[in-house]
Amino acid sequence: MSEESSARPGAVQAGSARAPRTRQAAWAWAEARLRAAGVAPAEVRLEAEVLLRHAARLSREELFARPDGALRPQCARAYAALIDRRAAGCPTAYLVGHREFFGIDLLVDERVLIPRPETERLVEVARDALRGRAAPLAVDIGTGSGAIAIALAQGLPTLRVIATDVSPGALAVARRNAARAGTGDRIVWAAGAGTAPLQGRVPPGTVDAIVSNPPYIPTAQVAGLPVEIRAHEPMAALDGGPDGLVVHRQIVVGSLRYLRAGGVLALEVAAVDDQARAVAALIVEAGGYTAPTIVRDYAGADRVVLAERGREHANSGR
Repeated sequence: MSEESSARPGAVQAGSARAPRTRQAAWAWAEARLRAAGVAPAEVRLEAEVLLRHAARLSREELFARPDGALRPQCARAYAALIDRRAAGCPTAYLVGHREFFGIDLLVDERVLIPRPETERLVEVARDALRGRAAPLAVDIGTGSGAIAIALAQGLPTLRVIATDVSPGALAVARRNAARAGTGDRIVWAAGAGTAPLQGRVPPGTVDAIVSNPPYIPTAQVAGLPVEIRAHEPMAALDGGPDGLVVHRQIVVGSLRYLRAGGVLALEVAAVDDQARAVAALIVEAGGYTAPTIVRDYAGADRVVLAERGREHANSGR
């Protein structure tokens, strides 16, 4: 007996899932399945659409122009398989293999954190601080997919970037993304934690900006994250230690050595637990910076802590 004759008419089976063979019916079926699996209600319709377009190789315009069009059997099978995996917790961005950030199409897989829209605020803050400087040098610590480094390089044509990460796999993804975005010739990649990769590469007091979206989830809270995050995204990009600030501390202290007078430090923070104020306090305690500023994202949450390297001790190699 064939696969199609053993399933209900008009459907194709993948695991326990069955996807109808018309676009609109398949989309509705997927929405119901993802909703039942606990996917966030606000995201269900869009995720079902994105996966449908990926499985059927359709543009959005094609899908909306002919919503009642037929799905080929292989496309229906592929869609059902994708919905099975999404219902089991795999993020949509990993299933389709890419994610848009700051208008840039980035390749992503489980070697890198999925770029979030909130991090675009960090890019805006750093870009504004660097605008007008002649051939500035920026460092992106924990580059992951390369999202921040690439977005900064695209927005500032004379900018040079050093992008670091503890993960060789992440650096491999970032290199591919930079090549695709046309910025690879202005980004140097380096493996290591914190500011350690700068030693021997960058003279003290010569960097215009150090930017980072460090891991900031307290260790005790990691187990409570949604399954699509804790079971799929790289733990090194999530777990910030007992209070979520272990990497922030390393960057705050290490940056003093490399930032020039007037150079800026821009760090992303969690929008909960007064983390922005805690990071601002770390900066004040470290000395050598002007009073830090807390910048909100467009949802009104504290998102970026920004500080400028003061002139006192700026070239002391501290």
